Amino acid sequence: MLKFAVFLKPYKKETILGPLFKLIEAILELLLPTMVALMINHGVGKGDTHYVWQMGLLMLLMTILGFGSSLVCQFYAARASQGFGTTLRNTMFKHISSFSYADLDKFGTPSLINRITNDVNQLQTAVAMLIRLVIRAPFICIGAIIMSMILDFRLALVLLAATPVLALILYVVITKASPLYRLYQKKLDKIALVLSENLTGVRVIRAFAKRGAERVKFNAASDDLTQTAIRVGRISALLSPATLLVVNGAIIAILWIGGIHIQYGSLTQGEIIAFINYITQILLALIVVTNLIILFTKAATSAARIQEVLDTQASISDTAATATSTSIDREETIEHGAVPAISFDHVSFGYNKTGQMALSDVVVNIYPGETVGIIGGTGSGKSTFVNLIPRFYDAVEGRVQVDGIDVRQYKLEQLRQKIGIVPQKALLFTGTIADNIRWGHEHATDEEVAQAAAIAQADEFISNLPEKFDAPITRGGLNLSGGQKQRLTIARAIVGNPQILILDDSSSALDFATDAALRKSLRENSTSMTVLLVSQRVSSVQHADKIIVFDEGRIVGIGTHEQLMSSSDVYQEINHSQLSTQEVDQ
Repeated sequence: MLKFAVFLKPYKKETILGPLFKLIEAILELLLPTMVALMINHGVGKGDTHYVWQMGLLMLLMTILGFGSSLVCQFYAARASQGFGTTLRNTMFKHISSFSYADLDKFGTPSLINRITNDVNQLQTAVAMLIRLVIRAPFICIGAIIMSMILDFRLALVLLAATPVLALILYVVITKASPLYRLYQKKLDKIALVLSENLTGVRVIRAFAKRGAERVKFNAASDDLTQTAIRVGRISALLSPATLLVVNGAIIAILWIGGIHIQYGSLTQGEIIAFINYITQILLALIVVTNLIILFTKAATSAARIQEVLDTQASISDTAATATSTSIDREETIEHGAVPAISFDHVSFGYNKTGQMALSDVVVNIYPGETVGIIGGTGSGKSTFVNLIPRFYDAVEGRVQVDGIDVRQYKLEQLRQKIGIVPQKALLFTGTIADNIRWGHEHATDEEVAQAAAIAQADEFISNLPEKFDAPITRGGLNLSGGQKQRLTIARAIVGNPQILILDDSSSALDFATDAALRKSLRENSTSMTVLLVSQRVSSVQHADKIIVFDEGRIVGIGTHEQLMSSSDVYQEINHSQLSTQEVDQ
């Protein structure tokens, strides 16, 4: 947990002054029992009312001063802990944002959400308690023992004898509870995963009447988490009663021995009352210490989970970036076709790097201004192929080049500014239609936004909305149809006028007429743009300048529609299967 001290640097003043004010409160609290003893011995016992009032007012003043010190400490603790949590959470979010797809897959979305929320909250609470109680509670314990030794050394030996017993109890609880807290956090991740799948897939679950099965699955995960929580609770619950048993046993021993001393006149009534007050202070402080131990055990588990995220270096970064934004003149490459816009040089890729390859020895050149269709069966490697271009993943073997430069030599932002990509799953964000289109170019004018929408064939349904481009979009675009969302995501990619436009099966929800109109509009308005059309439909790619056919991660054909119909068995099979399907539908 010491590694996280760097996040408290902006709050040095609060971290230092907070415990100091709490220390002042603890000192004043330790003095009170001794003053009570003096009041009883020299005031109450002798009938000196003036002395009683004098000591009472002094004790009241000390109580007010201690209360004020406590408030100041609380303020500093709240400020430092909240600032610490905010800084740590922002750092984690920035770090996670740099992760590649592979890095995100390693942790899983539910686990990352838990770590950036629940685990950070655990550390935030630990920081607050660190400032407020970590110095105070041990100081009260040690100080009360010292004060009791000043009162009567023989009685203080009872407390000293109880100390190793208490230490043993704490050690046993910590060693038993700590592994269970780690297990609890893992099971919390699991239940978050099940819950996330159920909420995001609620339509599918209902469509297949699987609510009962999913309820059983969730209940199993919840029961598993509950059983672990109960085991942790049982162990933690032993701490307070065991501590109380030892301390109360010590109190009984002190009362018994103290009573004997009072009979012999070697101990006054005020001193025995003060001694009992110190024992009570120790008891309360030990209860705080036990709770702190439980809290810091949880925090240590959360700290390890957070550190695991922060220690994970993004597998795709700008470390080797050397290319400049004007490395190659774009107009010259378009005019002369001297350098391919996209080049795959014996590229192989596997998601696990050691398992089956999703792409194997892919060699292809795509030149500026070309419209290229990419087709193949499900799982043939089409989406993997286009995901390597913007470096969502890095090739295991070979090189992927854009404008003749290895994509690993670009800064990620620079590379992705050249590329507009529309993924298979259309995803929109809360805001307006115009806001979502401007994701592709935040400074786009209203005219540019409208033009992009027109090219994407989205202007038709937008014009029918009362608010037009100011129409609101709910989370994930749930208030729009699948086809409408796809057209808006296409407009979002087009508005930035990218050098390369990748449409990854992004017209699957469009009817044939709209799909055809979209492709026609793209050809007319993007002559300088290199367009990659990934599709399952032959009709969507047959008019492309060339078509790349994938099968089991390999390119098995490149050419125009007519050339592939005479040379590629795989392409012929896809074409004939779709024609047969259309005839059956008719």
